Amino acid sequence: MIKVLVADDQELIRAGLTALLRAAPDLEVVGEASDGHEAVQCAAATHPDVILMDIRMPGMDGIAATKRILADGSASSTPQILILTTFDIDEYVYQALRAGASGFLLKQTPAKRLLSAIHTVAAGDVLLSPTSTQRLIEAFTPAPPAVPDRDVSQLFALTARELEIFTLVGQTLSNHDIAQKLCLSQATVKTHLNRAMSKLGLSSRAHVVATAYDCGLVTSRRPAG
Repeated sequence: MIKVLVADDQELIRAGLTALLRAAPDLEVVGEASDGHEAVQCAAATHPDVILMDIRMPGMDGIAATKRILADGSASSTPQILILTTFDIDEYVYQALRAGASGFLLKQTPAKRLLSAIHTVAAGDVLLSPTSTQRLIEAFTPAPPAVPDRDVSQLFALTARELEIFTLVGQTLSNHDIAQKLCLSQATVKTHLNRAMSKLGLSSRAHVVATAYDCGLVTSRRPAG
């Protein structure tokens, strides 16, 4: 059973999401929140597996709430956070991914897709296609040349193989694609990636992509100017 917390300031949307989730046999709604503060409090009290987080809420927004929840969670109880947004791409979504959210969905997403998305992030996978990730990152990172004063010291903790796989994930390759490229098993790729994420304190694959851009391992493909 996957435990889900719903955070949205619009009562009708929150009620609709809750009703949909409660109708699913393998999902349990453990709480509702109308703003970021309530989401943080409810997450601490109910320990959900997945949080559906509205990004724009009064008081504490979804970005700040995501940071607080992921910072407060223990390794065994940290939830996966799925951002809900009205717009396909905006700076708020990118900031949420950098904060450690596991992906994003549009609020007009069909019910079947939403339920599938919850299962996807509950399993620890990121809910972003490579093209969506690429568009998000390229929209909100500087075009080349890379910024010279980026702090890359955190990468020194990685082994050569971990750094190689980390970089390929930053290029939005899947574990399957990386395994084929490096002639490794998918299990081995996943192990190296998990170790790299643990060393760098990253909580999601989307966060890996953002960090790879921040450290200059991957650069925007947009032409300069």
